[in-house]
Amino acid sequence: MSSYQQSIKSQNKKQILQLIIDHAPISRSAIAKQLGMAKGTVSSLSTELIGSEIIYEYGPGSSSGGRRPLMLLFNEKAGYSIGIDVGVNYIMGILTNLRGEKIAEQKQTISVHDFDYMLPLIIQSIQKLIDASPPSPYGIIGVGVGVPGIVNHQGSILFAPNLGWEQVDLQEELENAFDVPVTIENEANAGAYGEKKHNSSSHLSDNLVYVSAGIGIGAGVIINGEIYRGEKGYSGEFGHMMIDMNGRKCSCGSVGCWEMYASEKALLLEAEKVLDSAEGLSLESLIDQAEINPKVTSLFTEIGDCLGSGISSILNVFNPQKVVIGNRLALAEPLLSEPVKAAIDRHTLNFHKEQAEILFSSLTPYSTSLGASHFVTERFIATNF
Repeated sequence: MSSYQQSIKSQNKKQILQLIIDHAPISRSAIAKQLGMAKGTVSSLSTELIGSEIIYEYGPGSSSGGRRPLMLLFNEKAGYSIGIDVGVNYIMGILTNLRGEKIAEQKQTISVHDFDYMLPLIIQSIQKLIDASPPSPYGIIGVGVGVPGIVNHQGSILFAPNLGWEQVDLQEELENAFDVPVTIENEANAGAYGEKKHNSSSHLSDNLVYVSAGIGIGAGVIINGEIYRGEKGYSGEFGHMMIDMNGRKCSCGSVGCWEMYASEKALLLEAEKVLDSAEGLSLESLIDQAEINPKVTSLFTEIGDCLGSGISSILNVFNPQKVVIGNRLALAEPLLSEPVKAAIDRHTLNFHKEQAEILFSSLTPYSTSLGASHFVTERFIATNF
């Protein structure tokens, strides 16, 4: 077979597999009709995919006349992917099947950010998830990691200010530890992709901005269905958008950054000023206190106002269909929703806010880990079938 014929065969096989992934259960004749392929071609390539254990037969299906056809289904249990979300105060890891369904999870809180300290913890989380994986034809197909920092196209972490990391090659460390493909991505980009893949109305996610509001703030931007990474992969650092040129000093080295006024970090800093005791302060404890302490309720209102003001700038620039607020602050949706939307209403151009949907993530705390896992799965399917 010539290289040209091999290329056509490979493209046809990928189209067949993707159709089965998207529309299973589906018959061979339905595939041939939808793709405009000869039935013999579909039958031959489907047999190869069954032999690879990435699809399987199930049936028979319904028929409008004649023999009922055998249906083809995607084998989501053919392998398992691991997604890791490296936060500033946590490490969240999940094991998913090839459809992105969560099988197991690992979470641990952290307070020390030194890379040499955190690397063994990340490795430990991955190993526990590997140990939890069921037997499968392809085993663990890879690991995806979302990191709160600047990641280039090669997967190197150039700068993660809230972790204090610079020029870190986490990908090499993990590939050496586990001998599987590793994908490193900005955590907000991964979160945006997680939201897109798990949104019930996927057509509303082709132009989406995911605002990751945790200790810091980042944003993942999806334009026409694709993640926008910028020229060298550095886009999305909205947390370092200056909103006060004489404001608070930020860990990035600048002053007045958005995340210094609208993040979990900002909430905790303000809480230390107004509460009698700062001992044991956390987002969760402040959410609980807000029910009985008007001072704490006011803190959430201030944070929500600043968060909404920043989102208004995103709306004015990108005009997305949807803005999803995720990460840790999404846990405080009942306290933040009203001030966020009020600020957006005040500061956003009418044309930009008319159709935009503003919502808090229903995937919290899994948006980033799910997105990272999907990156790995799509890479695996594109490379092997």
